[in-house]
Amino acid sequence: MTLVKLETGGLVCPFPLIDAKKKMAELAVGDELLIAFDCTQATESIPNWAADNDYPVTRFDQVGPASWEIVVQKR
Repeated sequence: MTLVKLETGGLVCPFPLIDAKKKMAELAVGDELLIAFDCTQATESIPNWAADNDYPVTRFDQVGPASWEIVVQKR
């Protein structure tokens, strides 16, 4: 299992989600994608996308006043 970091800080929504979808397509089953973002809308859109695709969210933390990290596992 590999953890891949995707830095999307500074991107407005929906670009963090678009980039996450592209990067997830490159990963092998079992790999995890750590998405770092600062778009408040992505606090809902990324977990919803993960749930819709049956990707477990293994971590979701607010790491600053307006920044978050979420780890999503590919199944």
